[in-house]
Amino acid sequence: MLNNIGLTGLALILVVVVVLFGRGKISSLMGEVGQGLTAFRRGIKSGQDEDDSSPA
Repeated sequence: MLNNIGLTGLALILVVVVVLFGRGKISSLMGEVGQGLTAFRRGIKSGQDEDDSSPA
């Protein structure tokens, strides 16, 4: 079913999402997602650093 969605369908979905949630809400949500990804990457890196420094 998703194979049938074209550029027009994606644009329509995007317009509906913007109308429902508003531009400000979407941008704040994307900022929170970015912060979460950054924190996740930091956690993964610190976990790898701990594994490297611990004796085997």
